[in-house]
Amino acid sequence: MSDFSMGRRAAMLGAATAAVTLAAGQAALAADAPQPVDGTWVAKDFRFHTGQVLPELKLAYTTVGAPTGIPVLVLHGTAGSARSMLTPAFAGQLFGPGQPLDASRYYIIIPDALGAGRSSKPSDGMKAAFPQYNYDDMVLAQYRLVTEGLGVKHLRLVIGNSMGGMHAWLWGIQYSGFMDAIVPMASTPIAMGGRNWIMRRLQIELIKQDPSYNGGNYTTQPATLRMANVFFSIGTSGGTLNYQANAPTAAAGDKLVQARLAAPPPADANDFIYQWESSSDFDPSGKLEAIKARVLAINAADDERNPPETGLMEASLRRIPNARLLLIPASEKTSGHGTTGNAGFYAEDLRRFLADLS
Repeated sequence: MSDFSMGRRAAMLGAATAAVTLAAGQAALAADAPQPVDGTWVAKDFRFHTGQVLPELKLAYTTVGAPTGIPVLVLHGTAGSARSMLTPAFAGQLFGPGQPLDASRYYIIIPDALGAGRSSKPSDGMKAAFPQYNYDDMVLAQYRLVTEGLGVKHLRLVIGNSMGGMHAWLWGIQYSGFMDAIVPMASTPIAMGGRNWIMRRLQIELIKQDPSYNGGNYTTQPATLRMANVFFSIGTSGGTLNYQANAPTAAAGDKLVQARLAAPPPADANDFIYQWESSSDFDPSGKLEAIKARVLAINAADDERNPPETGLMEASLRRIPNARLLLIPASEKTSGHGTTGNAGFYAEDLRRFLADLS
């Protein structure tokens, strides 16, 4: 039995717990494509890097395609969820018939990361007493879900965006040999630092220093949560040329800011802080030689959090066999760190990359 077909019975049992088909996924995928299905699995006695143990850790996930297909793991960004990957710009470009990750051929697994979506998180009741988790914990939770929960023995591909891209680097290091390829997007395999971390710390402190935060034991959401989220998203994503084209005057800029501030804020301040703080000790730079999988790194030239002018990506890739970079040129159509959310920029490159794996 091949690696791709091994464990399909366990995967089918896991899929039996699935919930309703996602409406968002239905909108993103063609009518004749397999539709997304939600599921939940509980990891028993989950041990965090701090030594803390939760007797039960709920891990939610969404799958597209049959468990008998070739397994692919798709990882979302910070504060996102599986649903955030089921957009017309991403799933609509990749999962449909004839597309690079055609769900009639692939078994696409999209977890809700630990601390996000429908997976266990501080707002479930523990608030600031919830174990402090980091990216290693999040990747371990994904690994346990894939192997114990879904019975998958080998992955063809791990592809992730932003935080998901950073997780993909860790998958390549910590579970070397478990996948044929990784496609980390909007990320660089270096220590968290520079503007990327400074801006994260600023938004965290903006909330923590709000008296209403009360050490995480608030009764109503701190008002600063909305402002912190908008400030960070505009400051670290969007693209210089894109913003200049869409907000060439103060009046246009005011309209954009007002629209962002009018949008619903993140649901919970503790969840938000945990999600961003979890990246603080990310640093795969010392173990890149452990990556055995083929690597296609995809970044945007105007990515505010991963600026290409540092040369750090190229230096990192030189240490990894069979690794290359696709750098999407900046334009008024790109959106900085958010560019890789639009798979139209790289779908054909991904198709050729997957074909080469065969």
